[in-house]
Amino acid sequence: MEQWLILFGAGLLAGAMNALAGGGSFVTLPALIAAGVPSVQANASSTVALWPGSAASAWTYHQGFRPVCGVAPRALLAVTLAGGLAGSLLLLWTSSKAFDVILPWLLLFATLALAFARRLGAVLHGRIAGRTGPVLAAQFLLGIYGGYFGGAVGLMMVAVWAVLGETDIRALNAPRTFLVTAANTVAVVAFALAGAVRWPQTLVMLAGGLIGGVAGARLGRVVSSEVARAMTLAFTSAITVVFFVRAYFAG
Repeated sequence: MEQWLILFGAGLLAGAMNALAGGGSFVTLPALIAAGVPSVQANASSTVALWPGSAASAWTYHQGFRPVCGVAPRALLAVTLAGGLAGSLLLLWTSSKAFDVILPWLLLFATLALAFARRLGAVLHGRIAGRTGPVLAAQFLLGIYGGYFGGAVGLMMVAVWAVLGETDIRALNAPRTFLVTAANTVAVVAFALAGAVRWPQTLVMLAGGLIGGVAGARLGRVVSSEVARAMTLAFTSAITVVFFVRAYFAG
């Protein structure tokens, strides 16, 4: 019973974090690993547990899905789906032992993206011409990352699009949410078909995530974005340190 309560609580916290500033996988993934789920299956299960909240957001934004950097939405969707499938298959082909070594670096990369992606995108804004080829290539790589791990991939998309010449940053919420969900959707299907999802743990966490998402959205009305972001970065940094110690320094 204690394990199920912890998993439900992790889903609750992850849903709230995603609603406030992102980084929910920093809660669900460690919780699943702590519950005895091997790291690759834990990552797959975490993706499935957080998917409904992402899908609900994507549906809310679907009418705003527009071209990015002059590239048609259908082309962006196609390469994101292809990248998400490639990333999910790559995860399934990765052994848990290898993933345990890679995971701290993925967490560090995601933490840095949470901290600096938007700022870097603003600094480098428009330095690379927004041609179709570079945009689709970048989106394919983002899809791979989203399917393989996905931490902070939404922020990475916005930063990359700014570098590639996107000017209306405020209008990117819809395509960002829709394309992140697209990569996650194809990954969820691949993980489910491959039998990589621990369904009992995932469903408990999923229920908590839905409730946490609603609570987090309401909390976001009274907590400033800067406070939420600072708390998220402090938490993700601590989790990253723990996983580096676990992978490289634990007996």
